[in-house]
Amino acid sequence: MPFSRLATATTPTAHLGLGLAAVGRPGYITLDRAADLGEGDDRTVENLRTRTHQLLDAAYAQGVRYIDAARSYGRSEEFLADWLKRRPDVTDVVVGSKWGYTYTAGWTTDAERHEVKDHSLAAYERQRAETDAILGDRLDLYQIHSVTPDSPALTDKDLHARLAEAAAQGVTVGFSTSGPRQADAVRAALAVTVDGEPLFRTVQSTYNILETSAGPALAEAHDAGLTVIVKEGMANGRLAAPHAPEPLRAVAEETGLGCDAVALAVVLREPWAGVVLSGAATVVQLTSNLHAAAVDLTDDQLARLAPLGETPEAYWQHRGTLPWH
Repeated sequence: MPFSRLATATTPTAHLGLGLAAVGRPGYITLDRAADLGEGDDRTVENLRTRTHQLLDAAYAQGVRYIDAARSYGRSEEFLADWLKRRPDVTDVVVGSKWGYTYTAGWTTDAERHEVKDHSLAAYERQRAETDAILGDRLDLYQIHSVTPDSPALTDKDLHARLAEAAAQGVTVGFSTSGPRQADAVRAALAVTVDGEPLFRTVQSTYNILETSAGPALAEAHDAGLTVIVKEGMANGRLAAPHAPEPLRAVAEETGLGCDAVALAVVLREPWAGVVLSGAATVVQLTSNLHAAAVDLTDDQLARLAPLGETPEAYWQHRGTLPWH
């Protein structure tokens, strides 16, 4: 499996990945996005291409070896493919992408709908061809984007057969989850088999100080042999200064590092967390995020952070109110 490369990596940041959701398109739901990217002409295709390449250069130089894109992240696959061509020396990164959402914002920040979900076999066939045309044989992992318990992707046997064909050809097959019933989605996906063998080899879920409900199911996935990838460890900016809750700010001050590093460090210490994604939009943010690998939290500090957890219903309701900036 491609992720075996990370198991033998020696850099402290090898198990931190870089997600391209925030820089592959002009609009996203991260807080303080205007301060990160500027406005209007600052978010042209070429400007975001340049920014993405700067982030990828910085991430690779600092030991990051997993890059995460998606068909719905605007031009993220294109920007990543351009960078890989520009950097022929980079042969040891693991490249993941996702299918299941189509980007529909037309490179604007005020579209009525920014992406449309479709987990059908037809959508997979179309988007797999699109990804292959861009990333070619550099694609290591292809994930179903945002599976929920009612997703047809969990029951479509024809789709499962096609995904199993992809796996037999060397592409790792995984899924991501979202919503207040992530744990149910993970457990349902673990039960999906083709010819008696488990179909999925990775799972990517939201997990952070505020939203821990998927933790037990992710531990089960890890025990079943799946690589667990954690997304939204910063809760779309809610755990970054100046939005971070007071207990997190206090612990960060004690460590001498940023709220972001502490928040990601809490996730990194979970024994089932294989890769924890940074969603940084600037090199400064990325470097601060990567300090998570050096944070050593005490039991007392962890105990003070634990009460920050919300119910999954409250967390996802709040997330649903975040505007696209």
